[in-house]
Amino acid sequence: MINDKKVLYSAMQSTGTLTLGNYLGALNNWVKLSDEFETFYAIADLHSLTVRQNPADLRKAAKDLYTLYVAAGLDPEKNCIYYQSHVSAHAELAWILNCYTYMGELNRMTQYKDKSAKHADNINAGLFTYPVLMAADILLYQSELVPVGADQKQHLEIARDIANRFNNAYSPTFVVPEPYIGESTAKIMSLQDPSKKMSKSDENPNASILLMDDPDTIIRKFKRAVTDSDTEIRYSDEKPGIKNLIDIYSSVTGKTVEEVEKEFDGKG
Repeated sequence: MINDKKVLYSAMQSTGTLTLGNYLGALNNWVKLSDEFETFYAIADLHSLTVRQNPADLRKAAKDLYTLYVAAGLDPEKNCIYYQSHVSAHAELAWILNCYTYMGELNRMTQYKDKSAKHADNINAGLFTYPVLMAADILLYQSELVPVGADQKQHLEIARDIANRFNNAYSPTFVVPEPYIGESTAKIMSLQDPSKKMSKSDENPNASILLMDDPDTIIRKFKRAVTDSDTEIRYSDEKPGIKNLIDIYSSVTGKTVEEVEKEFDGKG
């Protein structure tokens, strides 16, 4: 029987423990896509090497991430879940694509600039060519769709440019991927600084809810979350801390923002 499902690819780096933001913004949606698409979900352990790693810790982190994928509901019988480093074609294709990528394109990558600033003592070539390995990840499986957040949009664009450049030089070898725009989900922000995204690499341990946090730790972090000086529970850009907490509560309960506002009216 011919499989007429479109191919969808995504991945997460195997560094640190996933946050509630990773789950609500990506992982939970991946589960919903399993029936609609032919899905490839990678544990991106090669990408993790741009930062110095202890080999034993990295292996454990990769296994832990696989476990979290499955625990979140990804069925290995319905999804191709794999370790990026176990498929040598990723690195092999990345080298070929490097030869069809221009230095100027890589210099414009904002994530390279951001990470270079954070890791000024280790600005390596792997960090610079990170988008090319990501392009290889995507193009290797003839992926038609890639779920992307705002911080990865540039990387998909360069993958499309490389694919078109190669195809025009030789033959239609690669499918040119499109961004997958699914149902809108709230962007989960830091509990300590609601102007930035919740991140597993945040230096403030109270800023993120980790999926492996125990209930007491989760409660303590929410109690310490930034709100504001008044007692009104209202969803507004003028109240970013309250807005973030409403987004989280709405996402995990399935209630609308209006229902959450009504539930907590007068309880601030």
